[in-house]
Amino acid sequence: MELQEALPEARETARSAPGAVRPKNLKPLRDIKTDRSRRYQTGIGEFDRVLGGGIVRDSLTIIAAKPGAGKSTLLLQAAETLAQQGLTVLYVSGEESESQIRRRAERILDGIHEKIWVHSTTSLNQLLGAVGELDPKVLIVDSIQTMSLDEIASRPGSPTQVMECTQALMKLAKDADQPRAVIMAGQLTKDDELAGVRALEHMVDTVLYMEAENGDDLRTLSATKNRFGSTGEMGFFTMEEEGLKPIDNPSEYFMTRRVPGQEVNGSALTVVREGTRPVIAEIEALVSQSFTPYPSRTSECMKRDQLSTLISILEQRGGQPLYDKNVVVKTTGGLKLTQQSANLAVILAMVSSALKKSIPAGYVFIGDVGLTGELKKVPQLESRIRELERMGFEKVFIPAGALREEILRKYPGIEVVGLRTLSQVLRNVFGDIKPVF
Repeated sequence: MELQEALPEARETARSAPGAVRPKNLKPLRDIKTDRSRRYQTGIGEFDRVLGGGIVRDSLTIIAAKPGAGKSTLLLQAAETLAQQGLTVLYVSGEESESQIRRRAERILDGIHEKIWVHSTTSLNQLLGAVGELDPKVLIVDSIQTMSLDEIASRPGSPTQVMECTQALMKLAKDADQPRAVIMAGQLTKDDELAGVRALEHMVDTVLYMEAENGDDLRTLSATKNRFGSTGEMGFFTMEEEGLKPIDNPSEYFMTRRVPGQEVNGSALTVVREGTRPVIAEIEALVSQSFTPYPSRTSECMKRDQLSTLISILEQRGGQPLYDKNVVVKTTGGLKLTQQSANLAVILAMVSSALKKSIPAGYVFIGDVGLTGELKKVPQLESRIRELERMGFEKVFIPAGALREEILRKYPGIEVVGLRTLSQVLRNVFGDIKPVF
């Protein structure tokens, strides 16, 4: 009773607090209506996948990348596909002139749609005026670090300007009467972090990063934050003269398909997962005699410490001495190995190179290898095997007991071999290997 009597008094105190304003349209959560068709699909499958199915029409998205990675190219290609759906797109650039954007569009687009409008300015005030005049459904800003508000006395790119400009664009995107999809390009610092204050990432709905290795055509797009979808998805592109081309079947891109008689030593296949998608990856290893006191261990696809650990396991549990050997490990296509499920294939590739014996075509290896030499289970194993059967592979080695028999019977097109130790896998693939230790 005392609590109920105190509630009206507490409400009156809150209403009379300095600065208190009666809210408009206050509703219970269950009465809020949602629009299930509130996404704009760009038509670029890999882009839509990372976004969670398309661009939400009242969202604020930022895509960041190093110079030359292709973020502006991707945004211009997305502008074309969105315009083809009848959406008015305004592309505002503070880094390029309008003629530069036109020349790039002529190079990468089959045609330039009449619903794409461009404006070259660093003034957010002019940008807002252009939005009021055109009323675009999609606004692209390249980049947020070049924009500035006239009423703020600080240079473009300063923390104050970045935050205030982002705040203005967020209000523009989330206008209840006229919602818009706003996509911003973002610059990276020398430490590969988004330029500006950290709060910028908290303000936006989605943060995308595009990565590119030096001299490599491969581009990967991933989300580190996504209020409307998963952050685990990854999109793959190749940079060509005509712009970014989506890799619709990554398994074909990241491996070399060989038939019996074409095998080479030092190559092994595995299946990694990029988001919800299984991807077949080819791991290559080169083991050679070292003529220096300290053999080199080199890998661009995995951490050096992880590679050293796998070499130690191979020496002690697999009986293969590599203490006087140089070891180089890489993946076809430059795919990063961030999952433990690839460890067994890395070891098999090293053994294949050291013994100069090739692995039979159609063999795949999925599993982690413990310090004891035992094979360890990995998650989502069934979806990986499903991808292998779809691609026509004949045999896969996995940890024993990782899948139930009723699940294995669902995939009659591929032989699943469950083994408990690394030495058992080596004997199955290479026959009897003379132990060294």
